Amino acid sequence: MSGLQPFIVPAIQGSYFIAAVLFILGLKAMSSPVTARGGIVWAGVGMLLATLATFLTPGLHNIGLMLVAIAVGTVLAWWSGKTVKMTDMPQMIAIYNGMGGGAAAAIAAVEFARGEALSPLVAGLAALGALIGAVAFSGSCVAYAKLQGLMNKTFRLPAQNAVNAVLSLVTVGLGVAVVLGQPADPTLVVAFFVAALLLGAIVTLPIGGADMPVVISLFNAFTGLAVGLEGFVLGNPALMIAGIVVGAAGTLLTQLMARAMNRPLSNILFVPMGTAGGDDGGVTGSMRALTPLDAAAVMRYAQKVIIVPGYGMAVAHAQHKVWEMAMLLEEAGVEVKFAIHPVAGRMPGHMNVLLAEAGVPYDKIFDLEDINAEFATADVALVIGANDVVNPAARTNKSSPIYGMPILNADYAQNVIVVKRGQGTGYSGIENALFYNDNTRMLYGSAQQVVAEVIANVKTMQA
Repeated sequence: MSGLQPFIVPAIQGSYFIAAVLFILGLKAMSSPVTARGGIVWAGVGMLLATLATFLTPGLHNIGLMLVAIAVGTVLAWWSGKTVKMTDMPQMIAIYNGMGGGAAAAIAAVEFARGEALSPLVAGLAALGALIGAVAFSGSCVAYAKLQGLMNKTFRLPAQNAVNAVLSLVTVGLGVAVVLGQPADPTLVVAFFVAALLLGAIVTLPIGGADMPVVISLFNAFTGLAVGLEGFVLGNPALMIAGIVVGAAGTLLTQLMARAMNRPLSNILFVPMGTAGGDDGGVTGSMRALTPLDAAAVMRYAQKVIIVPGYGMAVAHAQHKVWEMAMLLEEAGVEVKFAIHPVAGRMPGHMNVLLAEAGVPYDKIFDLEDINAEFATADVALVIGANDVVNPAARTNKSSPIYGMPILNADYAQNVIVVKRGQGTGYSGIENALFYNDNTRMLYGSAQQVVAEVIANVKTMQA
């Protein structure tokens, strides 16, 4: 083994470089649904390579504990990945984000707990990574609890923003004290981590469901940044590169999603949609219902149908039935397309994942900017469990909390059919003006059951 000693460090560094290349190529491949699966595999191979290379590090301790942790984590991840429902995927992503941030914070905690004096640069990077990682961890836990239904969608403290500001200052002050007081005082370190964890939870508590996709993306960026900073602390190039890549990608995605809602990130964090003030669209009139038979007839004899899926489709597990219906309509000569809003669902790309699971071809799924002009030429816009992303109040009512948010122009279609379980408002609590339009009809019931009835009626018309 001693003869190989001169080659070990170059081998480790070379492995980290190859892993970094695989991370970047994998992330690039994930930008398209066609290559996303391959991208995930490439990034996974890169992570495996970096992990194996780490075990070659000279003088590495606690190898047994590391192997146990890897084994436990692998089993839990495999089991949860195989058993998680598609409707629960957003909260799974949220908690996985949180675990990454928590791991980064734990690295800093271990470095401070050694009782050794760290250089100002290393201590500063460790504290900054700990702050960001702890906020991402506790905030993601709150997001998980909200999405899982374990707590109210929104909970706002009196003087919420003042509490946020004071707690932020206290946390930063404690972090500065830890950095300047090397070796770190254990009491200060504990107080710093408690304050950082509390800050993440307090900031996330008021944020409602409509903003949750952006928040999940933001915490993903936080986790990447925290991991990158702790990579500098440990001198680990793999952590540095992986963290920077994830942090940069998450930041760009967060900006794109915030722009898709036409809301600055500061408003999402500090003026949640449910508390932004103003009315809910000033809608008047009543909703008019139609039967599955009527809906089947309208779509069966249409030339173009655009389907707009939302979280209601996910809850009802209706994506397979929706695709079955779409194929029946196509057999009858109807052109069918799917329109996806950037923030539809409860996480980035939620609807794309559901439709891909059902087998919908990628070339039938269109983003907002690619499909919006076609609604005016569509005979039917079929909205399944979506709310804010098709609400015309975003264009017309300046006092609406969603005013200015780009929406899918479903109301421009000749006929609009909305599949909805009842007459209540959506997850964000905002009334939808689309449901009261003259060209809109409501198809009440669970999406899977309703679409199954539509399918049965379409089949009779084709017999």
